Amino acid sequence: MPQTIKIGVTDCSKYRNYANWISAYGPEAEVIKLTGAEGLENLRRCDGVLLTGGEDVHPRFYNQPEMYDYCYKDDVSEERDEFEWKILEYTEANKIPVLGICRGLQIANVFFGGTLIPDIPTWGKYNHSKLPDDSDRYHAVSIDPNSRTYAIIGETEGTVNSNHHQSAAQIGRGLIVSAFSPDGIVEAMERKNPAEGAFLCLVQWHPERMKDQHSNFVQPVRAAFMKAAASR
Repeated sequence: MPQTIKIGVTDCSKYRNYANWISAYGPEAEVIKLTGAEGLENLRRCDGVLLTGGEDVHPRFYNQPEMYDYCYKDDVSEERDEFEWKILEYTEANKIPVLGICRGLQIANVFFGGTLIPDIPTWGKYNHSKLPDDSDRYHAVSIDPNSRTYAIIGETEGTVNSNHHQSAAQIGRGLIVSAFSPDGIVEAMERKNPAEGAFLCLVQWHPERMKDQHSNFVQPVRAAFMKAAASR
């Protein structure tokens, strides 16, 4: 019987997509839903944490409350921001591997002292949100060949899906960008010095729902995260 790998997955409207993606890794994967009053207590059982996509991060968390006007006001949850902030405090203090997807990248960047572009098109970049038919947009991405992200994915160029209107701006302390879209939007980040903490992989795309689940931008990301969690 393989060793059980307990992965905490933060709650969101599409929680089941993320939970199923982790479970598909194999029978050793056990998903623990991180939500509500018991969420932080359940965190103590986790070998790794997946920060899921979802709402805009409130700009007050990166000391730019005036940027709130550029957010989707019906899609902001300060309660979730505070909850995931506490999760990151715990994972950093206890060296727990973290995989951040979409919003997960954004809240982690803010946690480490970075800021966000609150609305990408307003800031003069291409639209990275869903297409009018509600399907994911797809675009090219370039990976730094000297990065840990490249060591995981094994490709310097590829295509990923996209559904977000916010992105990383100033990069948080101890982090470095490892992938960009052609128009300069941050697509992945990692620790500048991996030895300074546990596994940290932050991606702006959605590997859990890419059309090609055999893509190097999907399975290797999950496998590296699960391996790090199993080795903790």
